[in-house]
Amino acid sequence: MAKYIDLTNENFDATIAEGVTMVDFWAPWCGPCRMIAPVIEELAEDFDGKATICKVNTDEQQDIAVKYGIRSIPAILFFKDGEMVDQMVGAASKDAFAEKINAQL
Repeated sequence: MAKYIDLTNENFDATIAEGVTMVDFWAPWCGPCRMIAPVIEELAEDFDGKATICKVNTDEQQDIAVKYGIRSIPAILFFKDGEMVDQMVGAASKDAFAEKINAQL
């Protein structure tokens, strides 16, 4: 069973450096973030071996959130080979996230 990767300052750059990566910026107190959490887990399984699915706890990793200008959560950023190529703000459907990932594969 594939699982998403929790990103920190230590592993962020190395994790997004190659391939397609989806990063969910979230916080434990955020209702919409908790609402999409199961969807993030499903995407990690669905895209295992094709794309990397990650999460950043903005309470614990404020430097990363500041670097990418995260002002509202959930914020989902899409990277390809280390470059941000797309983003979404707010809760969305699994299909909407999958469509964004597939567009970069």
